[in-house]
Amino acid sequence: VQLQASGGGLVQAGGSLRLSCVASGRTFSSGAIGWFRQAPGKEREFVAAMRWSGSTTRYADSVKGRFTISRVNARNTVYLQLNNVKPEDTAAYYCAASVRGLIYTTLASQDAYEEWGQGTQVTVSS
Repeated sequence: VQLQASGGGLVQAGGSLRLSCVASGRTFSSGAIGWFRQAPGKEREFVAAMRWSGSTTRYADSVKGRFTISRVNARNTVYLQLNNVKPEDTAAYYCAASVRGLIYTTLASQDAYEEWGQGTQVTVSS
């Protein structure tokens, strides 16, 4: 499976942005998909994830209430809606996929995901 992330850009603080992650080479009917981010000089961190069935979602505390993960099965696409962005949201955002149906506690674990897309840069100006 190949993952293609897009939608990044420059946005002012308080603004919104929608990231997309298109999966090819496999039709997702199970498993999980997540978003992670890495800011310059920092380690990659968990942002949001969901089971492809949509039954379970999980968010990092830092984005809860501002970001929303969703998917469109027919398009094999997962979205990350970023609202009320802050300068500290500036990072390269990566989507990742697992063929396994991850339990809640492992949705935030980078090691649980087998496939990774390239990053899309989000820059928030103050």
